[in-house]
Amino acid sequence: MAESQDPELDLIAVGAHPDDIEIACGGTLARLARKGYAVGIVDLTDGEPTPHSPGPDVRLAEAQRAAAILGVVTRINLNLPNRRLFDTFEARIALAKVFRRHKPKVVLGFGGKTAMASPDHYQAMLITDAAVFYSRLTKWEESFDGLPTHTISNQLSFPIALHGLDLPEASGYIVADIGPTLEVKLQAIGCYQTQFPASKAGIFRAVETMNRYHGLTAGFEAGELFMTYRSVGVEDLMRWASPAHARA
Repeated sequence: MAESQDPELDLIAVGAHPDDIEIACGGTLARLARKGYAVGIVDLTDGEPTPHSPGPDVRLAEAQRAAAILGVVTRINLNLPNRRLFDTFEARIALAKVFRRHKPKVVLGFGGKTAMASPDHYQAMLITDAAVFYSRLTKWEESFDGLPTHTISNQLSFPIALHGLDLPEASGYIVADIGPTLEVKLQAIGCYQTQFPASKAGIFRAVETMNRYHGLTAGFEAGELFMTYRSVGVEDLMRWASPAHARA
């Protein structure tokens, strides 16, 4: 794809499979899109095969419908091998090229391991971490088709843990307010009928319960949890600690 055809994005969220991003941070993406930010999604694999899906074309159509509901500008699938996703040099380069083309300011990706779930999640975290670094490295044009370097301003990670309230290890935590977009998030997840048939209706209750719990901890109707890799600074402590009483 020519560089002129690649929209510049404010944020890219990276998942291992279509539906990962919707579950982890779909409410945040929808909220940002409605605020006017340009948001993109990268799925490293097509997620296939899976037990109830007839094939990757159907899963891709589900992913595109979900992206439209969230308000995503572009959704990219790198078509790396599902179930055999590994942190390889080639996978790192492929994702770093996306970052160089679309120039996101912020990248969201997996944080930590997802016990009792796909090992692709952990590999996706390693690939994303490396690609953020590779995106800014100079004197490496031959590996990036001549694409210019791009430095990502910040990287945050998300957990996909619906079976416990323990916080993953991190330098710090942020809860994004998704009260206005919780229903939009659930609608986007519902696009994946091959993954969440009627027999798995409990996933929607689990997601909503977790989001309402995280929101409650921060004073929101619903929220999504993100881990930070560095301390979060404030210029005005009072504006952060007591916004209703801060001076303009």
